[in-house]
Amino acid sequence: MYRIVSKRQLAEAIVLLEVEAPAVAQKAKPGEFVIVRQNDNSERIPLTIMDFNSEKGTITIVIQEVGFSSALITRMQEGDAFVDFVGPLGQATEIENYGTVLCVGGGVGIAPVHPIARGLKEAGNKVISVLGARCKELLILEEEMRTVSDEVVITTDDGSYGIKGFVTHGIQSILDKGIKVDTIWAIGPVIMMKSVANFTRPLGIKTIVSMNPIMVDGTGMCGACRLDVGGETKFACVDGPEFDGHKVDFDLVMKRSAFFRKEESIAYSNIKCQCTKGGK
Repeated sequence: MYRIVSKRQLAEAIVLLEVEAPAVAQKAKPGEFVIVRQNDNSERIPLTIMDFNSEKGTITIVIQEVGFSSALITRMQEGDAFVDFVGPLGQATEIENYGTVLCVGGGVGIAPVHPIARGLKEAGNKVISVLGARCKELLILEEEMRTVSDEVVITTDDGSYGIKGFVTHGIQSILDKGIKVDTIWAIGPVIMMKSVANFTRPLGIKTIVSMNPIMVDGTGMCGACRLDVGGETKFACVDGPEFDGHKVDFDLVMKRSAFFRKEESIAYSNIKCQCTKGGK
Protein backbone atom coordinates (compact mmCIF):
# COMPACT_ATOMS: atom_id res chain seq x y z
CA MET A 1 0.00 0.00 0.00
CA TYR A 2 1.18 3.53 -0.82
CA ARG A 3 0.20 5.92 1.95
CA ILE A 4 -0.59 9.60 1.47
CA VAL A 5 1.68 11.49 3.88
CA SER A 6 0.45 14.97 3.02
CA LYS A 7 -2.38 16.58 1.09
CA ARG A 8 -2.70 20.21 0.01
CA GLN A 9 -5.53 21.96 -1.78
CA LEU A 10 -3.94 24.03 -4.54
CA ALA A 11 -7.09 25.46 -6.07
CA GLU A 12 -10.71 24.53 -6.57
CA ALA A 13 -10.84 20.80 -7.48
CA ILE A 14 -7.01 20.59 -7.66
CA VAL A 15 -5.05 18.77 -4.94
CA LEU A 16 -1.42 17.90 -4.30
CA LEU A 17 -0.65 14.52 -2.77
CA GLU A 18 2.72 13.41 -1.39
CA VAL A 19 2.79 9.61 -1.43
CA GLU A 20 5.12 7.09 0.19
CA ALA A 21 6.68 5.15 -2.68
CA PRO A 22 10.39 4.57 -1.87
CA ALA A 23 11.19 2.32 -4.83
CA VAL A 24 9.67 4.80 -7.29
CA ALA A 25 11.33 7.81 -5.65
CA GLN A 26 14.78 6.23 -5.91
CA LYS A 27 14.60 6.09 -9.71
CA ALA A 28 12.27 8.95 -10.69
CA LYS A 29 13.43 11.55 -13.22
CA PRO A 30 11.83 14.67 -14.71
CA GLY A 31 9.23 13.92 -17.38
CA GLU A 32 8.36 10.44 -16.14
CA PHE A 33 4.95 9.34 -14.86
CA VAL A 34 3.30 6.88 -12.51
CA ILE A 35 0.14 4.82 -12.79
CA VAL A 36 -2.07 4.89 -9.72
CA ARG A 37 -5.08 2.86 -8.69
CA GLN A 38 -7.13 3.98 -5.72
CA ASN A 39 -8.64 0.60 -4.87
CA ASP A 40 -9.00 -2.90 -6.28
CA ASN A 41 -11.94 -1.87 -8.47
CA SER A 42 -10.51 1.42 -9.72
CA GLU A 43 -9.26 2.17 -13.21
CA ARG A 44 -5.57 2.86 -13.78
CA ILE A 45 -4.71 6.55 -14.05
CA PRO A 46 -1.39 7.80 -15.46
CA LEU A 47 -0.11 10.95 -13.74
CA THR A 48 3.08 12.83 -14.52
CA ILE A 49 5.34 13.25 -11.50
CA MET A 50 5.35 16.74 -9.98
CA ASP A 51 8.21 16.11 -7.54
CA PHE A 52 10.25 13.32 -6.00
CA ASN A 53 12.37 12.98 -2.89
CA SER A 54 14.64 9.95 -2.75
CA GLU A 55 15.67 10.64 0.86
CA LYS A 56 12.09 10.74 2.14
CA GLY A 57 11.02 8.06 -0.33
CA THR A 58 8.07 10.09 -1.58
CA ILE A 59 6.52 11.01 -4.91
CA THR A 60 4.37 14.11 -5.29
CA ILE A 61 1.49 14.15 -7.75
CA VAL A 62 -1.11 16.78 -8.61
CA ILE A 63 -4.55 15.81 -9.77
CA GLN A 64 -7.61 17.75 -10.86
CA GLU A 65 -11.13 16.48 -10.36
CA VAL A 66 -12.49 16.21 -13.88
CA GLY A 67 -14.15 12.79 -13.90
CA PHE A 68 -15.19 9.76 -11.87
CA SER A 69 -11.77 8.28 -11.03
CA SER A 70 -10.04 11.60 -10.44
CA ALA A 71 -12.88 12.57 -8.09
CA LEU A 72 -12.27 9.45 -6.00
CA ILE A 73 -8.60 10.38 -5.67
CA THR A 74 -9.15 14.05 -4.78
CA ARG A 75 -11.39 12.88 -1.95
CA MET A 76 -8.62 10.76 -0.40
CA GLN A 77 -7.10 12.06 2.85
CA GLU A 78 -3.76 11.90 4.65
CA GLY A 79 -3.28 8.35 5.91
CA ASP A 80 -5.29 6.82 3.06
CA ALA A 81 -3.36 4.61 0.66
CA PHE A 82 -3.34 3.69 -3.02
CA VAL A 83 -3.54 -0.01 -3.76
CA ASP A 84 -1.20 0.48 -6.76
CA PHE A 85 1.44 3.12 -7.45
CA VAL A 86 3.57 1.95 -10.38
CA GLY A 87 6.56 3.72 -11.89
CA PRO A 88 8.54 5.53 -12.88
CA LEU A 89 7.36 4.98 -16.46
CA GLY A 90 7.95 6.68 -19.80
CA GLN A 91 11.01 8.33 -21.28
CA ALA A 92 12.66 10.93 -19.06
CA THR A 93 13.23 14.50 -20.23
CA GLU A 94 16.52 15.01 -22.04
CA ILE A 95 18.19 17.34 -19.57
CA GLU A 96 21.27 19.19 -20.82
CA ASN A 97 22.55 22.75 -21.15
CA TYR A 98 20.61 24.24 -24.05
CA GLY A 99 21.11 27.90 -23.12
CA THR A 100 17.91 29.83 -22.49
CA VAL A 101 14.81 27.68 -22.13
CA LEU A 102 11.14 28.41 -21.56
CA CYS A 103 9.10 26.12 -19.34
CA VAL A 104 5.46 26.75 -20.20
CA GLY A 105 2.76 25.30 -17.98
CA GLY A 106 -0.98 25.67 -18.39
CA GLY A 107 -3.41 24.76 -15.61
CA VAL A 108 -2.51 21.44 -13.99
CA GLY A 109 0.27 21.16 -16.59
CA ILE A 110 2.35 23.41 -14.33
CA ALA A 111 2.90 20.41 -12.05
CA PRO A 112 4.91 18.23 -14.48
CA VAL A 113 6.79 21.31 -15.70
CA HIS A 114 8.22 21.81 -12.19
CA PRO A 115 10.79 18.96 -12.10
CA ILE A 116 11.76 19.71 -15.71
CA ALA A 117 12.48 23.35 -14.87
CA ARG A 118 14.47 22.30 -11.81
CA GLY A 119 16.51 19.79 -13.80
CA LEU A 120 17.21 22.32 -16.56
CA LYS A 121 18.22 24.94 -13.99
CA GLU A 122 20.61 22.51 -12.32
CA ALA A 123 22.12 21.74 -15.74
CA GLY A 124 23.09 25.40 -16.14
CA ASN A 125 20.28 26.73 -18.31
CA LYS A 126 18.65 30.12 -17.90
CA VAL A 127 15.09 29.08 -17.10
CA ILE A 128 12.15 31.38 -17.81
CA SER A 129 8.80 29.93 -16.82
CA VAL A 130 5.48 30.99 -18.32
CA LEU A 131 2.52 29.95 -16.19
CA GLY A 132 -1.05 30.21 -17.42
CA ALA A 133 -4.47 29.80 -15.82
CA ARG A 134 -8.04 30.89 -16.47
CA CYS A 135 -7.89 33.24 -13.46
CA LYS A 136 -5.70 34.06 -10.46
CA GLU A 137 -7.61 31.67 -8.19
CA LEU A 138 -6.78 28.71 -10.44
CA LEU A 139 -3.05 29.43 -10.75
CA ILE A 140 -1.07 26.72 -8.96
CA LEU A 141 2.51 26.20 -7.75
CA GLU A 142 3.67 29.75 -8.43
CA GLU A 143 6.12 29.84 -5.51
CA GLU A 144 7.50 26.40 -6.31
CA MET A 145 8.15 27.50 -9.89
CA ARG A 146 9.85 30.69 -8.78
CA THR A 147 12.39 28.68 -6.79
CA VAL A 148 13.52 26.79 -9.92
CA SER A 149 13.30 29.67 -12.43
CA ASP A 150 15.35 32.75 -13.22
CA GLU A 151 12.18 34.56 -14.22
CA VAL A 152 8.46 33.80 -14.10
CA VAL A 153 5.81 35.29 -16.38
CA ILE A 154 2.15 34.87 -15.40
CA THR A 155 -0.81 34.96 -17.77
CA THR A 156 -4.50 34.67 -17.00
CA ASP A 157 -7.36 34.47 -19.46
CA ASP A 158 -9.35 37.13 -17.62
CA GLY A 159 -6.45 39.42 -16.72
CA SER A 160 -6.95 38.97 -12.96
CA TYR A 161 -3.21 38.35 -12.53
CA GLY A 162 -0.21 39.01 -14.72
CA ILE A 163 -0.64 39.44 -18.47
CA LYS A 164 -4.20 39.22 -19.78
CA GLY A 165 -4.28 36.48 -22.39
CA PHE A 166 -2.85 33.05 -23.01
CA VAL A 167 0.61 31.55 -22.52
CA THR A 168 1.46 32.50 -26.11
CA HIS A 169 1.10 36.13 -25.05
CA GLY A 170 3.57 35.41 -22.27
CA ILE A 171 6.01 33.87 -24.73
CA GLN A 172 5.64 36.88 -27.02
CA SER A 173 6.41 39.24 -24.13
CA ILE A 174 9.71 37.45 -23.60
CA LEU A 175 10.62 37.52 -27.29
CA ASP A 176 9.74 41.22 -27.40
CA LYS A 177 12.59 41.83 -24.95
CA GLY A 178 15.02 40.49 -27.53
CA ILE A 179 15.73 37.31 -25.56
CA LYS A 180 16.91 34.42 -27.71
CA VAL A 181 15.07 31.28 -26.71
CA ASP A 182 16.77 27.99 -27.53
CA THR A 183 14.15 25.41 -26.48
CA ILE A 184 10.63 25.41 -25.09
CA TRP A 185 8.81 22.82 -22.98
CA ALA A 186 5.03 23.27 -23.05
CA ILE A 187 2.73 21.12 -20.94
CA GLY A 188 -0.96 21.62 -20.34
CA PRO A 189 -4.30 21.05 -22.08
CA VAL A 190 -3.95 19.67 -25.60
CA ILE A 191 -5.37 22.85 -27.15
CA MET A 192 -2.78 24.92 -25.28
CA MET A 193 0.11 22.76 -26.47
CA LYS A 194 -1.22 22.94 -30.02
CA SER A 195 -1.36 26.73 -29.80
CA VAL A 196 2.20 26.98 -28.50
CA ALA A 197 3.50 24.64 -31.22
CA ASN A 198 1.70 26.63 -33.92
CA PHE A 199 3.10 29.86 -32.47
CA THR A 200 6.72 28.67 -32.33
CA ARG A 201 6.81 26.69 -35.58
CA PRO A 202 7.36 29.70 -37.88
CA LEU A 203 9.90 31.05 -35.38
CA GLY A 204 11.97 27.88 -35.58
CA ILE A 205 12.11 27.42 -31.81
CA LYS A 206 12.27 23.76 -30.80
CA THR A 207 9.16 22.98 -28.76
CA ILE A 208 8.65 19.86 -26.66
CA VAL A 209 5.14 18.86 -25.56
CA SER A 210 3.78 16.12 -23.30
CA MET A 211 1.07 13.74 -24.48
CA ASN A 212 0.20 12.50 -21.01
CA PRO A 213 -3.41 13.78 -21.35
CA ILE A 214 -4.32 11.01 -23.80
CA MET A 215 -2.70 8.10 -21.96
CA VAL A 216 -4.90 5.35 -20.52
CA ASP A 217 -3.20 2.01 -19.89
CA GLY A 218 0.32 3.41 -19.69
CA THR A 219 2.03 0.29 -21.04
CA GLY A 220 1.43 0.53 -24.79
CA MET A 221 -1.01 -2.40 -24.83
CA CYS A 222 -4.35 -0.59 -25.14
CA GLY A 223 -3.42 1.64 -28.08
CA ALA A 224 -5.51 4.54 -26.79
CA CYS A 225 -2.56 6.93 -26.80
CA ARG A 226 -1.53 6.20 -30.38
CA LEU A 227 -0.57 9.37 -32.22
CA ASP A 228 1.07 10.56 -35.41
CA VAL A 229 4.44 12.25 -34.98
CA GLY A 230 6.05 13.37 -38.20
CA GLY A 231 4.18 10.70 -40.15
CA GLU A 232 5.23 7.92 -37.77
CA THR A 233 2.95 6.10 -35.35
CA LYS A 234 4.02 6.55 -31.75
CA PHE A 235 2.56 5.70 -28.36
CA ALA A 236 2.55 8.44 -25.75
CA CYS A 237 3.19 6.08 -22.84
CA VAL A 238 6.17 4.07 -24.13
CA ASP A 239 7.68 6.41 -26.73
CA GLY A 240 6.95 9.56 -24.74
CA PRO A 241 5.26 11.25 -23.07
CA GLU A 242 7.39 14.05 -24.59
CA PHE A 243 7.51 14.69 -28.34
CA ASP A 244 8.52 17.37 -30.82
CA GLY A 245 5.45 19.60 -30.81
CA HIS A 246 6.03 20.68 -34.40
CA LYS A 247 5.59 17.08 -35.58
CA VAL A 248 2.54 16.05 -33.52
CA ASP A 249 -0.80 15.77 -35.34
CA PHE A 250 -2.82 17.61 -32.71
CA ASP A 251 -6.11 17.29 -34.58
CA LEU A 252 -5.88 13.51 -34.28
CA VAL A 253 -4.91 13.82 -30.61
CA MET A 254 -7.95 15.97 -29.87
CA LYS A 255 -10.31 13.52 -31.57
CA ARG A 256 -8.82 10.61 -29.64
CA SER A 257 -9.07 12.41 -26.29
CA ALA A 258 -12.83 12.88 -26.81
CA PHE A 259 -13.67 9.21 -27.46
CA PHE A 260 -15.22 8.41 -24.06
CA ARG A 261 -16.39 11.86 -23.01
CA LYS A 262 -20.07 10.86 -22.86
CA GLU A 263 -19.45 7.74 -20.75
CA GLU A 264 -17.12 9.64 -18.40
CA SER A 265 -19.71 12.38 -17.94
CA ILE A 266 -22.33 9.82 -16.89
CA ALA A 267 -19.98 8.15 -14.39
CA TYR A 268 -18.89 11.49 -12.95
CA SER A 269 -22.47 12.69 -12.49
CA ASN A 270 -23.16 9.53 -10.47
CA ILE A 271 -20.32 10.10 -8.02
CA LYS A 272 -21.32 13.75 -7.57
CA CYS A 273 -24.82 12.59 -6.71
CA GLN A 274 -23.42 10.14 -4.15
CA CYS A 275 -21.33 12.90 -2.53
CA THR A 276 -24.35 15.19 -2.36
CA LYS A 277 -26.21 12.45 -0.50
CA GLY A 278 -23.32 12.01 1.92
CA GLY A 279 -21.60 9.08 0.24
CA LYS A 280 -17.81 8.92 0.27
